[in-house]
Order: sequence, then structure tokens, then C-alpha cells
Amino acid sequence: MLSRLVLRAAPAALRALPPPVAVGVLHTTRPLHTTQQSLAPVPPLPEKGGEVRHGLIPEEFFQFLYPKTGVTGPYMLGTGLLLYLLSKEIYVINHETAAAACILTVIVYGIKKFGPGVAAFADKLNEEKIASALAMKNEAIQTLQTAIEDEKKEQWRAEGNNYLFDAKRNNIAMLLETNYRERLLMVYNEVKKRLDYQVAMQNLKRQKEQDHMIQWVEKNVVQSITPQQQKESIAKCILDLKALSKSAHAAV
Repeated sequence: MLSRLVLRAAPAALRALPPPVAVGVLHTTRPLHTTQQSLAPVPPLPEKGGEVRHGLIPEEFFQFLYPKTGVTGPYMLGTGLLLYLLSKEIYVINHETAAAACILTVIVYGIKKFGPGVAAFADKLNEEKIASALAMKNEAIQTLQTAIEDEKKEQWRAEGNNYLFDAKRNNIAMLLETNYRERLLMVYNEVKKRLDYQVAMQNLKRQKEQDHMIQWVEKNVVQSITPQQQKESIAKCILDLKALSKSAHAAV
């Protein structure tokens, strides 16, 4: 029952916390959720850690207590908690405490002494990784842009292929039409030659018939003329010639 009340009151408490603390608490309590609400979007994690005091205590802890306890509240809370632990002997000071203090001093000294150099080295490595990642990203973007430009060019070429295909279709249609016209002309010439041959044959036949008819008529006429008729016709011709000569002399 108490766990359900805590889970119900958690959203209101998270809204009251600063963003970095709220994100940490939300990611810590995420495994406790078993409903579909656990799939809700969460604020992104900050790229850099928040400010801390005394090298350990987050600044958000002080900001959370300031409205309720004032500026000295966090320090009084820590001091009171330490005195409570010591007075109730919950924590007993012994040789381990001195060893822990020495170890803590060495750790603090190491952090103060070597911390900036290690941080600079880590930042340098991080910057190199980021630069490498950005270079890879830019190279991938450039490659994709080049691929996009090539694809656009290929699409433009594909659109131009339609005009090319239309021109080829027109050329093929013209070739077919030219071939058809040539065949028509060839058929016309062949038919004309045959008709001219028939006409020539008919003219030749007619001419031969006329020549044969003329020869036959002449032959029959010559055969039908008797010697007496020849003499009479010759005499008639002589008389006609004499009459023509007299008329010519008279005219002169």
C-alpha cells in the first residue's frame, strides 16, 4: 500500500525537483514501473554534470533545501546528522576512521593535483572522438547528398529517355512509311511496265493488221486490174498531163 502511495506521489515530487535530480530519480525508479506509463518519454540526460560543493554534494541539494531551511540549513542538517551518529554511537571513531581520513586526503590531493590534467586528457580524447564522429557524419552526409544528386540526375535522364523513345518511335514510323512508299512505287512501276507492254503489243498488233490489210488490198486491186484497164488508165493519165501542161503554158 505504501509503495503505491509513493509511486502516486512521485510525479509531483519529481516536478518539484531540479531537472538533473529529476532525471536521475526517474531513471532510478524506472524498473519499479510495471504499467504502460514506463514507456512515456523522459527528459534527455544532460551532457555535462551539474555543479557540486565540497567535491561531493550536488548543488541541487542545497537549492532544494534553501526555500525551507535557509542558507545554513544544509550545513546544519549535515552537522546535526553527524553529531547524532556520533552521540548515539551509531558510528564509532576508531583506527579505521583515521585510515579513511588519510585515504580521503590522498584522494582529494590526487584529484586536486592530477584532476585537471586527467580531465584535459579525457576532454581531448572526447573531442577527438567527437571530431572523428563529426567527420564520419559529414562524410556520410556528403555521400548521401552525392547519391541524391546522382539519383536526381538519373531521374532527369529517365525523363529524357521518354523524349528519346518518342524520337525513335517517330524514326521507326518514318522508316516504315518510307519502306511502304518504296514498295508502292515498285508495284506501280511493275504494273506500269506490264500495262505498257500490253499497250505496245496491242499497237504492234494493230499496225501489223493495218499493214497486212493494206498489202492485201493492194494485192487484190492489182490483181483485179485487167490489161485493158491499165491501157485506159495510162491513156487517161497522159491526157490529164497534156491538159495540165496546156493550162500551165496558157497561164504563163
